[in-house]
Amino acid sequence: MNKNQEIVELTEDVSSSPLYSEDLAPVPKNERTWSVWNLTAIWVGMAVCIPTYLLASYMMKTGLSWIEALIIIGVANLIITIPMVLNGHAGVKYGVPFPVIGRSAFGTKGIHIPSVIRGIVACGWFGVNTWLGGLAVYSIFIAATGGNAAEGLSSGQFVCFGIFWLLNMFFIWKGTESIKWLEEYSAPILIVMGLLLIGWGWNNAGGFSVVLDQSKQLEKPVAVISKVINGDKTLGTHTIEINAIKTIEENPKATEYQLIIDNQKQGWKNLAEIVYLQSFSKNSSYEIQLRNTSKTSSIVSINKPINGENIESKIWKYLIWLTAMVGFWATMSLSIADITRYAASQRAQVLGQFLGLPGTMMLYSFVGIFVTCASVIIFDDILIASDAPWDPITLLSKFDNPTVVIIAQIFMIIATLSTNIAANVIAPANAFSNMFPKQISFKMGGLITGIIGIIICPWILLKEIQGLLIDISAVLGPVLAILVCDYFIIRKKEIRIADLYKENGIYSFGNSGFNSSAIIALFIGAFIAIGGKWISFMSPIYSLSWFIGFTISFFLYFCLMKFRKNYEI
Repeated sequence: MNKNQEIVELTEDVSSSPLYSEDLAPVPKNERTWSVWNLTAIWVGMAVCIPTYLLASYMMKTGLSWIEALIIIGVANLIITIPMVLNGHAGVKYGVPFPVIGRSAFGTKGIHIPSVIRGIVACGWFGVNTWLGGLAVYSIFIAATGGNAAEGLSSGQFVCFGIFWLLNMFFIWKGTESIKWLEEYSAPILIVMGLLLIGWGWNNAGGFSVVLDQSKQLEKPVAVISKVINGDKTLGTHTIEINAIKTIEENPKATEYQLIIDNQKQGWKNLAEIVYLQSFSKNSSYEIQLRNTSKTSSIVSINKPINGENIESKIWKYLIWLTAMVGFWATMSLSIADITRYAASQRAQVLGQFLGLPGTMMLYSFVGIFVTCASVIIFDDILIASDAPWDPITLLSKFDNPTVVIIAQIFMIIATLSTNIAANVIAPANAFSNMFPKQISFKMGGLITGIIGIIICPWILLKEIQGLLIDISAVLGPVLAILVCDYFIIRKKEIRIADLYKENGIYSFGNSGFNSSAIIALFIGAFIAIGGKWISFMSPIYSLSWFIGFTISFFLYFCLMKFRKNYEI
């Protein structure tokens, strides 16, 4: 075999094997037509979504500045793009999807473990994004008819969820070329949408620097309790610092505040930046609410005293958030061969991924920051940072013009659809097809994905899914490590492509179908990475789960493969 050959095609007839199907077969060289632009466009389509828009808000709510949040997002996506490109190399060279190329590392049966985990995670995200897309359809219906949105869940929302679900199924049933078409034409629309949102904020809020100055207000907690140490304790033993949102002229928008102690409202009083408490109990709950003549804020908890943050704790906070941001695309880093198998060359996949992923993630995270900061100025009813419209759905609810709402929601539908199809359908469809290649086609796998997306009740899962990022990265980081180590270090990019489809080939690992080295490295790496969720002394490791899991599994797999007696390339 020519080791310098960029694209290797299957020359042996293995079509009779139960591990073979047309959907899992290598893509012929003449059908690998995806260019740099196509790969860039598919990443633009995947990265422009509501979770991306919200990423910076999670960090800013913990006290990080918008610049710090944006740098972490940028660095994290540069980091994950490197193994993404490495793992995509096999897809380009051999034209096979993740569940097939993964057979070389995990075995013809062992690959079901990581591929099905990847598939189930994608099904969850598919359901959530389909529900969000359905809400966008519902908003268009309400705006067009002039009706009132229902409180809580409604039959109308479920009907619109079904409509958007069917739209997703249409693209799945039409196949990968329709997905390519969708991403190619949606990418420029989504880029323009982001620039328009920045322009809206800049035009209506009084300038670029004026808008970004408001970010300081969003970094502060609404209220903080502190113990009086050197002050006059006759006024009280503790103080509450209230950080109401202020206008450009530095005037608080709220005029009154109300403390709520142990669920007992203390009555409205004139707003002051510092309020004294005559007594304080650690066992009591303290909440606060602000209002002016036209608007009352939500009720929020008052933060405990803040101790000074040293450089070590600051760096640790950076690392924790960096791990979470890397975990954002941990699933796609595994199954990227599902997409790169259609790339025309290694150059196309490398440039396409580096151009499409880090830049788009930073752009749309910045859009979320900028538009939210602008909203603090533009809308008078935002009295506290917790009520800032961080997500675009909340932002759109503040507009009365139905035309604006309809156009914006159409953009939302395009963004959600392009993300859902590329990121949350292709991988599980291939994973389910790989379980029973002769019985389940790519289209049937996509339909199974859609059905699971309904069964998991995304209207419930939506409240929980953001907290799964670190958990996902803890499990999937080791999988990626094993794939990269196996392909580049152990096999030096040389795969016997026909054996990937043979039940008794070298990738059956003694006809068991399982590579014990990969399974051991996976479970040990995943346990060490995620164990800190339940074992307290391991919690620092858990905070850095993706990096720890990746590193441990990489070196463990390397050692196990090098020392096994029946080792065969």
